[in-house]
Amino acid sequence: MKKGKKYLEAQAQVDSTKVYSIEEAVALVKKVHYEKFDATVELAFRLNLDPRKAEQNLRGAFVLPNGTGKTKKVLVFAKGDAAEAAKNAGADYVGEQDYVQKIADGWMDFDTVIATPDMMGVIGRLGRVLGPRGLMPNPKTGTVTNDVAKAIADVKAGKVEYRVDKVGNILMGVGKVSFSDEKLVENIAFAVDYISKLKPTTVKGTFVKNITISSTMGPGVKIQG
Repeated sequence: MKKGKKYLEAQAQVDSTKVYSIEEAVALVKKVHYEKFDATVELAFRLNLDPRKAEQNLRGAFVLPNGTGKTKKVLVFAKGDAAEAAKNAGADYVGEQDYVQKIADGWMDFDTVIATPDMMGVIGRLGRVLGPRGLMPNPKTGTVTNDVAKAIADVKAGKVEYRVDKVGNILMGVGKVSFSDEKLVENIAFAVDYISKLKPTTVKGTFVKNITISSTMGPGVKIQG
């Protein structure tokens, strides 16, 4: 794929043979960032994993110290007391079968879906719609839970979900270029430490092959693990 002039100019300022400290990399990513919007700072891990093996198909979530810089709309499938708790906790949408039908009809004005365990049977038919988008509630990411208030609070506070792709990579947003260097460094250091500790016992040798950060459209900058 042909790269644009601005990308190439940004890439020319990055030493592809160097592994930068997190502090150096953050400063460089912000310096070469050329998007005209508040771009997301993305963190990419290349891992020594075989996702075909169940124990190496890593998936989960955690809350970044300084959030992601994105306000997420939360849809909660719940009824009774749990529905009231969701409304009180700040969920943007709360319902049951009514929202199943809305989604089936094409409505997608939300970023995260949370469900109580008793609602999974109700939303099961949405798997083909929500699954490919990474939106289907899952116990591993804390989005299938009876404690909907905590789940909503985590999402609003800056929870990021991670999932290994087909070739063993994990990609996640860790903030915005408008964040201070200190906040980005703290978020990235936290994420690197968290992912590095997930090494399955069946993985031999180096777990984290390399890590890069970049702005949404900018070149990758290698960082120390």
